[in-house]
Amino acid sequence: MSSSAPKRRLDVRQETPQRTPGKRTAQRRKTRKRSFTPTPAMAGAFILVLAAFGSTLLGNHDGDSLASDKYQTISQSYIGPDDAAANGKVDISRSFDRELTTKQIKVQAQQVLTAQADLKKKVSAQSALLKKNQWVVPVTGYHLTARFGQRSGLWATVHTGLDFAGPSGSTIVSVAAGVVKSTGYEGAYGNRTIITLRDGTDIWYCHQSRIAVKPGQAVGPGDVIGYTGSTGNVTGPHLHLEVHPGGGAAVDPEPVLRQHGVNP
Repeated sequence: MSSSAPKRRLDVRQETPQRTPGKRTAQRRKTRKRSFTPTPAMAGAFILVLAAFGSTLLGNHDGDSLASDKYQTISQSYIGPDDAAANGKVDISRSFDRELTTKQIKVQAQQVLTAQADLKKKVSAQSALLKKNQWVVPVTGYHLTARFGQRSGLWATVHTGLDFAGPSGSTIVSVAAGVVKSTGYEGAYGNRTIITLRDGTDIWYCHQSRIAVKPGQAVGPGDVIGYTGSTGNVTGPHLHLEVHPGGGAAVDPEPVLRQHGVNP
């Protein structure tokens, strides 16, 4: 074959299919319709838009929602004005915190004062009770001479009390609270006063120069009941004190006095 002969070109183009007008446009629309699916972000954006639109509508009616100035007041109670502009984070205001702390301090201070007042009342009441029940020494400026149980020709048997010797006319006081049982002259005991204490114990005060109380009279510890003297069977002015538990036989006054805080 001669190389100069013209080459025959093959037409490889395929026959273009005949297109239907509007078919491709309809196909694209159909594809878009099938592929549209709302995402969560889109749904959220839609809700925000709807909320904004709704609040705008509601805000136009008084009483249906908070006015802007009221909302601002409430908002600033929880968000500091500077902080809100900076980051919008919720934060308890410092002024609110100080106000709460001040109120708490005042309440606590009042509670302390109330507790102190109650304690003072209790202490006062207890002190008054102790004072009513306390014992005291019956005379001052004395020295002890004869004691309980001693024997001598001065007494018919044994000595039944405790003698407080001192100047005549010295004040005699009740050793404890009680009621005057009897007063008067009683032979060897001279002028005698008997006081019955609350527990039924009788206290005898003998050889007085003068008696200052009457039967039935209530006395407290330290109340004046008479004065020392030399009436009855004595060798000198003194107070003869006897203790009779339950109104019975006499016991040694010294340990009884010590038991009640009195050291004669």
